[in-house]
Amino acid sequence: MSGLTAACSWSSGKDSCLACYKAIKDGHKIAYLMNFVSQEFKRVSFHGVESELVQLQAQAMGIPLLQREVIKAEGAYEKVFRESLRFLKADGVKSIIAGDIFLLDVQNWVERICKEEGLEAVEPLWEIPSREVLTEFINTGFKAIVTATRAELLNENWIGRVIDEKFMEDLAKIEGVDLCGENGEYHTFVFDGPNFEKRIEIRKTEKVLRSNHWFLDIQEYSLEPKGERYVQPISK
Repeated sequence: MSGLTAACSWSSGKDSCLACYKAIKDGHKIAYLMNFVSQEFKRVSFHGVESELVQLQAQAMGIPLLQREVIKAEGAYEKVFRESLRFLKADGVKSIIAGDIFLLDVQNWVERICKEEGLEAVEPLWEIPSREVLTEFINTGFKAIVTATRAELLNENWIGRVIDEKFMEDLAKIEGVDLCGENGEYHTFVFDGPNFEKRIEIRKTEKVLRSNHWFLDIQEYSLEPKGERYVQPISK
């Protein structure tokens, strides 16, 4: 159903970004990016990205951001998710764009909640092979870096790597790791792309090990004009 006003469930990473891009190409008008951060840390869960960085992404894309905080308690995420959907529906949103690829329980949850709140769930990446998704992301011109990994699968050397063909080639050599990290093997942050009016320059980062996960703490960054070559940030 093209032409509908939509909101994109936005994690700050590559899959939600590509899903948003494909939905726009299919005729959806994206009225909002919808993002959730932990109330305790003010960061995107799993991705470890600060709320301010997500705000910069929205500015770079020229799309309003609906950002909500979630407390760490049973049922808290669903409560805030539903409240957000009701706000969006009241503002004319008809559908929610999500970047799920093959996790059926997640897709079923999103579709059920959306249906119960009177919205359509749209999944542009659903059941596309992970290699095709990652290849399309790279070839379309998006730029992203790895911000989190499961330490037992991907060590600190993967943190801060740019998502490119060499990354995909190296990752394919590791047994048991999905190329898109669909099982939580890694997470990313998109800093530039074809639908970005500006790019996010990352100037300084630090690698942090917490709860058996490596995270990239992005400490210095700014919104810059497009066109300049990306330089790997200083990381310690």
